[in-house]
Amino acid sequence: MHNEAEVLDLLFPRLDEAIGGLGVGLEIICVDDGSRDDTLERLRLRTQADPRIKVIALSRNFGKEAALTAGIDAAAGEMVAPIDADLQDPPELIAEFLTLWEQGYDVVYGMRADRGSDSWLKRVTAEGFYRVFNLMSASPIPASAGDFRLMDRTVVDALKRLPERNRFMKGLFAWVGYRQVGVPYVRPARAAGTTSWRYMQLWRFALDGITSFSTAPLRVWTVIGLASAGFALLAALALIARVLLLGREVPGYASLMVVVLFSFAGQMVAFGVLGEYIGRLYDEVKGRPLYLVRERVGFEA
Repeated sequence: MHNEAEVLDLLFPRLDEAIGGLGVGLEIICVDDGSRDDTLERLRLRTQADPRIKVIALSRNFGKEAALTAGIDAAAGEMVAPIDADLQDPPELIAEFLTLWEQGYDVVYGMRADRGSDSWLKRVTAEGFYRVFNLMSASPIPASAGDFRLMDRTVVDALKRLPERNRFMKGLFAWVGYRQVGVPYVRPARAAGTTSWRYMQLWRFALDGITSFSTAPLRVWTVIGLASAGFALLAALALIARVLLLGREVPGYASLMVVVLFSFAGQMVAFGVLGEYIGRLYDEVKGRPLYLVRERVGFEA
């Protein structure tokens, strides 16, 4: 949860109606990811009225992946089902997840069959990201799969063994493997409030995903370098042949500048790709914790 005060009065009745009568012991762990509104205060009141509700308040906004990890780390159940607070992931689907888990599946994930609630640009960029990621990664993620899913305790324990700090949870969910199945659903619009996501954040999120699960952006520059060297060699041979045959040099200041500037631009892009990977190495080497908890409510009981 991040600035989700407006949706809380809608969320908890839906959760209670959807999963309160499933006949399983239940804990609802709410991770407050540094909200600036009164989300945390409202959650504290909820814990007093419902002992199933527990709250983890992070010391600041660490981002969705860190907050999701905090919830998974704290969950004690035989099954764990991460879900966003905005009700774009319908909690009623958890009953179907549970049925498939009882049939032997270790992970049951939701697949967004219709993203009509998203803008055209977001739909196009999301589809493009999934295509690029699955082309580059050895651990492809299902198309339009989000974080909404139900996981067996075995899978949760496996996820908790993964120590990286630049986390792309969709990729980690796919990497651990186990027996997985998808359930398509239509994703509605937010029940209330406004999204905290911005396009620059989504761009960083996409970079984190690709660089965390593939070294293809590094390897491609080896291919580009070899191709450029081959082109340069052919151009040099052509120039030498022309001078020998025609007896004069080829004027070409403009074309030479184009080649120089193009090569320089290519080097800058290559340095940028290297910088992305080096920056992630830097984050890992520092060894800072993924998140810090300011307050825990309801875990004492």
